[in-house]
Amino acid sequence: MEKYINIDGRDVPINGEKNLLELIRKAGIDIPTFCYVSELSVYGACRMCTVEIEGRGLQTSCSTLPEPGLKVRTNTEVVRQIRRVALELILANHERECTSCVKNTNCKLQSLSKRMGVDEIRFRSIKKPAIIDDDNPSIVRNPNKCILCGDCVRMCSEVQGIGAIDFAHRGHEVVVQPAFGKNLSQVQCVYCGQCARVCPTGALTPKSEIVQVWKALQDSTKTVVVQIAPAVRVALGESFGYPAGALTTGQIVSALKMMGFRKVFDTCFSADLTILEEGNEFIRRLKENLPLPMFTSCCPSWVKFVEQHFPEFIPNLSTCKSPQQMFGAVAKGILAAEMGIKKDNMVVVSIMPCTAKKFEAKRSEFAQNGIPDVDHVITTQELAQMINEHGIQFRSLKPESLDMPMGFKTGAGVIFGNTGGVMEATLRYVYEKVEGRILENPDFQEVRGEAGIREAEIKLAGKIYKLAVIHSLANAKEILAQIKNGEKQYHFIEFMACPAGCINGAGQPVNFDPDYRRQRAKGLYEADKMQQLHKSQDNPYLKELYTNKLGEVGGEKAHHLLHTNYNARRRMKGKSMLIVDGKNTEKLEISVCVGTSCYLKGSQDLLHHLARHVAEKGLQDKVQVKATFCFEKCNKGPSIKVGEKVIDHCDMHKAALAVDKAIEAIFTKV
Repeated sequence: MEKYINIDGRDVPINGEKNLLELIRKAGIDIPTFCYVSELSVYGACRMCTVEIEGRGLQTSCSTLPEPGLKVRTNTEVVRQIRRVALELILANHERECTSCVKNTNCKLQSLSKRMGVDEIRFRSIKKPAIIDDDNPSIVRNPNKCILCGDCVRMCSEVQGIGAIDFAHRGHEVVVQPAFGKNLSQVQCVYCGQCARVCPTGALTPKSEIVQVWKALQDSTKTVVVQIAPAVRVALGESFGYPAGALTTGQIVSALKMMGFRKVFDTCFSADLTILEEGNEFIRRLKENLPLPMFTSCCPSWVKFVEQHFPEFIPNLSTCKSPQQMFGAVAKGILAAEMGIKKDNMVVVSIMPCTAKKFEAKRSEFAQNGIPDVDHVITTQELAQMINEHGIQFRSLKPESLDMPMGFKTGAGVIFGNTGGVMEATLRYVYEKVEGRILENPDFQEVRGEAGIREAEIKLAGKIYKLAVIHSLANAKEILAQIKNGEKQYHFIEFMACPAGCINGAGQPVNFDPDYRRQRAKGLYEADKMQQLHKSQDNPYLKELYTNKLGEVGGEKAHHLLHTNYNARRRMKGKSMLIVDGKNTEKLEISVCVGTSCYLKGSQDLLHHLARHVAEKGLQDKVQVKATFCFEKCNKGPSIKVGEKVIDHCDMHKAALAVDKAIEAIFTKV
């Protein structure tokens, strides 16, 4: 027997909805919210979803469970008043430069203010202007536009498991900020931008490089080429009225050529290239007993996450550059000469669904003699803005073809944008190489899906290999902990930082349709089916590239151009914190790393024991004990520094001996 709730006079059946808000929306009533994101925990702070329940009064619908027999009214006078007052209070402390805001016309605060009829602000602001945080390459944080909804905080903590941003202070002084009031570039932010994806205002936005790209296009001394990432083609159309998943590659090419790009290429070409190198690396690791499981390295947020939190797993990362960086390396290292231009006169622009790709392009590993492989990265959102700036009528464009040779791809390169896509594309290559026979059906359905952690097994040459596909960094943290503890064993794992993979990158158009991810994923799988070739090793232009320029797959030339190495990275930048101090000016300095990796290995206890050891021996006038954030030796922690000597894998016994010995050497007269 069906159970119902009466909503505004209509009986609506309950069918597994987790809260009243979702049930009301199912009934065709759009309840306004700021702090409700279905993939995050319920917060209930903004009060915008308040409804009136008979016998219970005013309740927040996001935190109310659906119960049969409830009588709910969503639009009473008191409900409307609460929503309007809540909006006025938010707007009173909000920087209202809407016309120049990057979120203009796509801002929840703006749209709800119009919808609720808020045409005046009766309250005065009590906040002082805050400094804008824009010293990183990926994300701009403008505290003056923050409405304290907490969406970014919960996304970073719950979905990504990082906690690079959180609430600080109390009362009217409460703010959302990184630890110790630092900038995002100084803390453990991985630049995935998922905080910006869920931010309802302009408080967190992708950092724009549009001005730099226009400047390059207008420079007659430069040859500007552009690459289009797989996920862009199934999302850009949303900015121009197309449904999610609509394939608009041809129109994108046409628009880019109208803007002045000399050549328009496809990142799917270099995704095919990545598969050959990565698949070959996986086979080599199996044969030569090299570190397993092998981890994919296409996602720069995931790579930075490993560098910061799990440096002991750096040897497990594939040495392959990402498709973006492989494209840049080939474009400047090979294509420029073939086009008859100097390397430093070629400008490579990437169109990506991802904010972390901006950070990746700026990494020192991806520059040759000071010349970056990729010069500028713009997001799908930025491309839409450039199209509008140019006045191009996108929907009326006739499709044009990508340029050869780096515009040709197979379906394997196309599906990179989906979670599981890199794994499936690699399997299409590895299967034929290991089995020594043609793979008739290229689809590996076992690695597809929406679950954040997916496991599969594949049989190759009589042996069973264990695989995993992971998206979101909280899931990655869980799996890595299980591998460390010996609970799980795998041979190969695909990791993506963004939930659902690149199709849901922070640079994609903002979409509130609950089905948009599924539609974008479907668009890429359908694009795969529309290709004549579905395996990277069948790409004829790649075969030509190896024959004429790179030599054999995984060979010396290919490895030099297409591979890299990663290193441990500190999570927090800044000065040490003084723990024990005395009055003597000549002191032995002892620093204990309390960064994430060392902290997890017991450095906090070590710090307290050291402080007590100093106090018990009466050495306060001779010793200064500090907590510091990183010695960048995370795989050897816990680490301490006694004077100028760093001690790795330190315990209290080692620390006490080192301190006593140093004290004797410095202060005992012979």
